[in-house]
Parts: sequence; C-alpha cells; structure tokens
Amino acid sequence: MGKKSADRPLSDNEAMASIKQLRTSPRKLNLVAASIRGKRVETALAELTFSRRRVAGDVKKVLEAAIANAENNHQLDVDRLYVAEATVGKALMMKRWRARARGRVGKILKPFSNLRVVVRELEETA
Repeated sequence: MGKKSADRPLSDNEAMASIKQLRTSPRKLNLVAASIRGKRVETALAELTFSRRRVAGDVKKVLEAAIANAENNHQLDVDRLYVAEATVGKALMMKRWRARARGRVGKILKPFSNLRVVVRELEETA
C-alpha cells in the first residue's frame, strides 16, 4: 500500500548526476558548465582536467558520476555519450558580517549553488 513509483524524468538514452550545496557562486559555476555543454564526454573531461578554475574539479566529478550512471544503470555506450545539459541553480546564501568603522557592519554573502549534468547517447545515423 505504498505510493506509486514516479515516472523516469529522462528518456531511455539519457543519464543524470547532480550535486547540491556546492560552495561557489552560480555565476562562476555556469562559466565552467557552459564550456562543456554540447560536447562529447571525452572532450569535456579533457577540458575540465586542464581547466584552471577551482570548481572544474567538482564539475568533473559530477560528469564522471553521470557517465558511470549511464554505463552501469542504463547500459548506454560510453563512447557515444555527449553532455546534453549542464544546468546551474542557486542554493542557500550564507550570511556573515565584518565589523567596519563607527560601529557599522559590512555584509558578506557566501553563495552556494546546485549543478545537474545530463549525458545523452548519440543516435545512430544510417
């Protein structure tokens, strides 16, 4: 008498991985995510490996998780995968303050963000 299982939000040739509460601003994360959107998985991994941005390591981890999900859970061919979506969203905002002159405070905002990566298998063309 449990609840019904939810329908799969992705199609049969897609796999997904996500990370929540990533300690970087969405604007900075979106720059890295935009650099891998639409690229083949091997190219995207190579680009993230040699990227100089700090958050590229976390994006690479999520992409590798999506590839592993595609291979192990959905039996997709790893050689034909590409990054279909890489979406970034806002998460919580840590609020801190710093003492300033004359009894005032300076607001410090420390943003967090969410990342969702969807890989899709290329269709065979005849």
